[in-house]
Amino acid sequence: MSRVFNFSAGPAALPEEVLIQVRDEMLDWQGSGMSVMEMSHRGKEFMSIAAQAEADLRELLAIPDNYKVLFLQGGASAQFAMIPLNILGQRKTADYVVTGSWGKKAIKEAGKYCEARQAARPESFTDIPDPDTWQRDSQAGYLHYTPNETIEGVEFHFVPDTGEVPLVADFSSTFMSRPIEVSRFGLIYAGAQKNVGPAGLTLVIVRDDLLDRARADTPMAFNLAEQAAADSMLNTPPCFSWYVAGLVFQWLKRKGGLAAMAECNEHKAGLLYNAIDASAFYANPVNPECRSWMNVPFTLADAELDAVFLKEAATAGLSTLKGHRSVGGMRASI
Repeated sequence: MSRVFNFSAGPAALPEEVLIQVRDEMLDWQGSGMSVMEMSHRGKEFMSIAAQAEADLRELLAIPDNYKVLFLQGGASAQFAMIPLNILGQRKTADYVVTGSWGKKAIKEAGKYCEARQAARPESFTDIPDPDTWQRDSQAGYLHYTPNETIEGVEFHFVPDTGEVPLVADFSSTFMSRPIEVSRFGLIYAGAQKNVGPAGLTLVIVRDDLLDRARADTPMAFNLAEQAAADSMLNTPPCFSWYVAGLVFQWLKRKGGLAAMAECNEHKAGLLYNAIDASAFYANPVNPECRSWMNVPFTLADAELDAVFLKEAATAGLSTLKGHRSVGGMRASI
């Protein structure tokens, strides 16, 4: 067996230890005589998997008791609609800080359900506007931002202060890569396929007091309060992805938790940025103060060499380095 160095942005690389455990348990999970993919989501076997995964996630992130943890479907993109449907309450507006492609998608979708205001947007997606310049509405139902933009490689290295306005964050590409002070947020959501597990699972962490605000016409499966009341099992959940995410949480605990992950991730990002900055051949367009630890876009001095670079990188076992189709160049998701 030969495994490549996988720089895919998502679905992304998983810990080899976890993949081996999945392989070993594929046909018979812990003596049950069946695969996790075959289990009833209501059976005691899967219920134990689900409970352990939530307990480990709560421990890793130190999630306060007044927050619900949901294991849902639909990807982070479904949350673009679910958030205004669920937590606006009687408010009519929501503020969005747009710093890249995913922020653009989020505000466009929210605009179908409320007045989605652009509180801030840089001239180019290579920087983050100074929070003092944001045009915010003190009566907004929430402020939404994307802590890390996977396509452009722009990352917030601070948490915005929104006062009494609930802060909502799409943490998809940085989730579990470092500690998060959950109590500063009203709602956190993340697609699992970047750092946590296979595609198909979406994690939502939501403060209890925001669960009574859903519009009356919110579809049942999209209603966060109903999902919370049913322990994320209002309908059949993405069982296998939930199981693998739980194994990743256990792996993270064995590796020293999220503080250890933060140290590792900052170090390996620094190695790559240092190599780019020291070179006359590579370049990164992002303001160094907001460079992503997770997604590193770079260009070559001669774009005519892109195809050659990618071909020779693949020959060397460096896979999926081609940049997103909307921006070109290269991108290493680490």
